[in-house]
Amino acid sequence: MSISPMRLVVVGAAGRMGRNLIKAIADNPDTVLHAAIEREGSPAVGQDSGLLSGLAANGIPITTDALEAFVNAQGVLDFTAPTATVAFAALAAQARLVHVVGTTGMSEADIGKLTLAARHAVVIRSGNYSLGLNMLAALVKRAAASLGPDWDVEIIEMHHRMKVDAPSGTALLLGEAAAAGRGVSLSNSAVRSRDGHTGLREAGTIGFQALRGGTVIGDHTVILAGNGERIELRHIAEDRGLFAAGAVKAALWGLNRKPGHYSMNDVLGLTE
Repeated sequence: MSISPMRLVVVGAAGRMGRNLIKAIADNPDTVLHAAIEREGSPAVGQDSGLLSGLAANGIPITTDALEAFVNAQGVLDFTAPTATVAFAALAAQARLVHVVGTTGMSEADIGKLTLAARHAVVIRSGNYSLGLNMLAALVKRAAASLGPDWDVEIIEMHHRMKVDAPSGTALLLGEAAAAGRGVSLSNSAVRSRDGHTGLREAGTIGFQALRGGTVIGDHTVILAGNGERIELRHIAEDRGLFAAGAVKAALWGLNRKPGHYSMNDVLGLTE
């Protein structure tokens, strides 16, 4: 860790996560907000990022110039949209920044572009930056490995009505954990919807159900169902700030690391 605070840029700074990220940076003595970026045309452009986030004025206005902001920064926190994240990844790679990505709904092609960027930058990507959720994923992986394909796996997630992608990135993270435990590919075993006469449940599949409503921050349940018994592992997020704090922790972990594509398992020492 550097002696001086790590200089971080928040992109998507006016969004709910962006504002929480600005708060998390202010709360951590090892980090300082270097710049706050929004898209062209955002009504937040020009506003003080501290005031916008519910803090005291910090003298850092919301701007649209990511290229200039990245020049003297050390890291970027990115919970935006797939297209924006891919563009930011290219800039972060050029500037050799730590790029912490919490963007969900990314395609395989998008992730491939992040992997290319990781040749020159530290890219940390996760569907969830909560310590508790990542511990849950580790438990799911172990349970799936121990119980085997005779136990059915179903993942149920619920989020607020404004969420635009499904299943959630966190649900997919949990699905990847279950698939890894079984030694299979999630893309070949996932069942994302059921409607009408579906026939019998195919053995070895991993099912997903996505619920949307209200202001739910994040509720995830993994059900492992065997013959005559059932295990339910659940995580409930009550404060969006916990994701922001985890993202800041990830950025600090990535400082001075070798370029590469990392996950929260690496940050938390859960990689086997």
